[in-house]
Amino acid sequence: MKITALHQWTPDPGRAYLWRPTPACLAAAADAPVADGPVTFLAENHVRSAHLAHTRGTPHRAYLGSGTQLDGTLDVEAMTSALTAFVCRHAILRSWFESDGPTVLRHVVGADDVAFEVEELGLLDTPDAIDRHLRHRFEAETRSDTFPGLAFGVIAHHDGFAMYLGCDHALSDGASQALALAELAELYESAVDGDVRDGETCEHARSAPAPGDYLEYAVAEAAIARDHGTESPEFMEWRDTFARNGLRMPTFPLDLGLAPGETAPVAPLEMDILDRVGIDGFDKVCKSAGGSFLSGIYAAMAITGYELGCGPHHYGMTVLNTRALLPHFARSQGWFCAFAPVEIDLGPNADFTGLLPSAHTAQQRTKRLATVPVQSALAAMIAAGATTDDVVSAPNLLSYIDFRWFPGDGSPAYDRGVIFTGEGRTANASVWINRDHERLYLGSQTPDTSFAQRQVHRYFGHLCEVIADVASSGDHRIVEPTDAADLTGIPTDVPTHTDDHAPTHLEEHRLARHDH
Repeated sequence: MKITALHQWTPDPGRAYLWRPTPACLAAAADAPVADGPVTFLAENHVRSAHLAHTRGTPHRAYLGSGTQLDGTLDVEAMTSALTAFVCRHAILRSWFESDGPTVLRHVVGADDVAFEVEELGLLDTPDAIDRHLRHRFEAETRSDTFPGLAFGVIAHHDGFAMYLGCDHALSDGASQALALAELAELYESAVDGDVRDGETCEHARSAPAPGDYLEYAVAEAAIARDHGTESPEFMEWRDTFARNGLRMPTFPLDLGLAPGETAPVAPLEMDILDRVGIDGFDKVCKSAGGSFLSGIYAAMAITGYELGCGPHHYGMTVLNTRALLPHFARSQGWFCAFAPVEIDLGPNADFTGLLPSAHTAQQRTKRLATVPVQSALAAMIAAGATTDDVVSAPNLLSYIDFRWFPGDGSPAYDRGVIFTGEGRTANASVWINRDHERLYLGSQTPDTSFAQRQVHRYFGHLCEVIADVASSGDHRIVEPTDAADLTGIPTDVPTHTDDHAPTHLEEHRLARHDH
């Protein structure tokens, strides 16, 4: 499994099939009652922003998607059963939202009403035709104000077929997409073997080991938010963090050349950092110095910022998968996400290994502060004296995913899988650093301007060099900023990537838009 840009996924040409709800299912969905209970903060904020964007006529690109390759001849009936079982099993995928702006209501379609039918579209005979087909479906169909807020399909060819899924962000996150492919493949194999068919589908889904319900998670989040009032120690730590850092969200360490409030179309960026040997070397250095692999990445980012002239205090924001904190939801579909600040002071440390204990302490702090729901963290920012504009500005984020630990690891559907996101506009260059059995790599959605591209290549290239130095030599001597320019040149020939798919709208600045 890997995270990459959508255009990098190039399944073989073949005959396209897509699945949509039956007319009876759509009628039942339209009549589905409003569900009791809260909506999670991120989902609610996303739905409001999507509603506003839709009223302005802007394209919908706030989705996540995934695709993989399966062997054998497509069994259409079995795939219909698998998709139906999958949607029945996860209440969030049976949900749709309505919003008038301030108010967000959730409707949940009954499992017994879920039914899909297949449509054969014909041959998609070129990579460009496949790419256009996927982008059109994701933009048109993955909206959470209708049911279903997902698009599912297959491209079948002579020796197998590609399977893809796209979901509105209100219904999904990156980990959900990684889980979804493996689960759909398992359900499909069961259906091919005759274990799941037709009317038995939803009954099977209900009797199977059920993951935690995302709607249950929303109730838990609301309760946790009540516990983190203004006097809780974690709330006060969040408040003090913002006060120390100018009452602002973290931004990309280098100037990207954009005015306040300005955005640019996204240019996806991907860089290899380490191969298997390098990963082992970096891991050993981190552990022997009293840290972990992730705290080593934090230390490398702090060093990179310092060596490029950003100062000795590293201030970032990391994304954490709350499934790790709540094992009951380990296999659930939905948006299970928390954020936490990362602060590291270089102090008198002269090298990576000397800094690592401080980075490890910072990492442990993120786990504690991630227990504070996003709405409580934003309230802490206001309590520290931030303005509304400060609070709603989108932070530059770091996500780290180790794909070796997902339950589908080792299965063909999982190992061949890719995850991608919609490409809108950005003012940041948030980074996804991912690890699997073979490599460590980074990806980022960066502003597509010449100046920003030079800056992001400068920063990420230097970060890769620091990590590689640690892996190969066992340490990295921290270089004074005045000397660092000799180590990292600023490329002048970095191309920009604007193409026919580049968006033309100004996407809302909002915390909810950002996820791994």
